[in-house]
Amino acid sequence: MNRKVALVTGAGRTNGLGLATARALAQQGFHVIVTARTDAQAEEQASALRAEGHRAEGYRLDLAATDEFPGVAKRIQADHGHLDVLINNASVFPDMNTSTALDAPTNDIRAAFDVNVVGPWALTVALRPLLEAAPAARVVNISSGAYQQITFLGEQPGDVGAPAYSFTKHTLNYLTLMLAAAFRDTKVLVNSVDPGRADTHPELGTDEEDMPPSVAAGWIAKAATLPENGPSGAIFLNGHRVG
Repeated sequence: MNRKVALVTGAGRTNGLGLATARALAQQGFHVIVTARTDAQAEEQASALRAEGHRAEGYRLDLAATDEFPGVAKRIQADHGHLDVLINNASVFPDMNTSTALDAPTNDIRAAFDVNVVGPWALTVALRPLLEAAPAARVVNISSGAYQQITFLGEQPGDVGAPAYSFTKHTLNYLTLMLAAAFRDTKVLVNSVDPGRADTHPELGTDEEDMPPSVAAGWIAKAATLPENGPSGAIFLNGHRVG
């Protein structure tokens, strides 16, 4: 129970926010479980962290394959006995080029909800005993500024770009509230982090406002290490509570 353990979903890309977050937590002494959709991706990134001197291992974890979550929980239980931090980072962005809700393909809507909402919800439930076994566990759901298109729709009517993705991130923030309430009599805190604009897809081009993934990961790590009297059910942006 002395070694702190963190699991980060969606950490299979070298330039991605998931791996940067795993590295930030490893630098704080966590043993990190790096997950990706294939064993090869997960092990590649875990190996890179180990080469830097960190404690890391790779798990295959597909957020759309919820039936596999009990097996993941069983493995963590056998290897570690608890889980101190769960970072629900993995997500899909299937409707990047869709400009209105009326144009959203049904398959994109389903894919977005399966991975961005159902996956984090089901994974948190599956890992609940491990989280509650830790002295003071933290769950961090990675949101996006896209949620604001939905939140402020009543005040600023207009089309919602990437409607499926945006709606799932809006929904994820309410899932955070619901889980925080469900864990209220435990030492588990649940919060959302909007990581801001991070340069995690250099192949798509970089804007001047984009921050390095390591900076955004630092804000996530901060939410993952909140003190015992920290908030639960909040949304953070750049280290500040915005919701």
